[in-house]
Amino acid sequence: MKVRLTQAAKQLGVHPDTLRRWANADKIKVAGTTPGGQRLFDLNEIAQAIKSPTNRILVQDKPTVAYARVSSHDQKDDLKRQVECLQLYCSSQGWNFEVIEDLGSGMNYNKKGLKKLIKSLCNQEIGRLVITHKDRLLRFGSELIFSICEHVGSEVVVINSSEESTYEEDLTRDVLEIITVFNARLYGSRSHKNKKIVQALKDAADEVCK
Repeated sequence: MKVRLTQAAKQLGVHPDTLRRWANADKIKVAGTTPGGQRLFDLNEIAQAIKSPTNRILVQDKPTVAYARVSSHDQKDDLKRQVECLQLYCSSQGWNFEVIEDLGSGMNYNKKGLKKLIKSLCNQEIGRLVITHKDRLLRFGSELIFSICEHVGSEVVVINSSEESTYEEDLTRDVLEIITVFNARLYGSRSHKNKKIVQALKDAADEVCK
């Protein structure tokens, strides 16, 4: 069965940029093109190539790193679910992996875990990066991390890449992130007034997303 690049990547559980990189390096055979010039891939052929013990596409000496993040301490349950999901997925694939947990806003580029991840990527110490959703890396700028991965040859796996949110949901989360950051700076992250405002915004966000 011949499918387009995005569909082939989804079926194989890899990021489209990873499959694109394999095709550009002739590690994966292109099965044809659409009338518009988009590349087509044979799912059966790709699956057999990846399963082959002599194929070096996915057989890497470098470890897999799974990254989980939440914005605040009251989301610890969500962080736990992310970690469990990442552990289960990586274990099911038979990968040697490490989980990096982070706490902080998706707009904060100075988080301890994120800095560790970027440093390891730049040092070419990571063979594969696994995340549950794209925005677990950063609210704005995940593509920058993906570009680094592509540059150093690290595979990217987004487990729930097919779960797309609506425009209203994305906008609400982005506005909430921005207000939360500035509100914390103005009033102090432990301020009772700050907590009341953030809770009101969360309630409003829930109403929009219903």
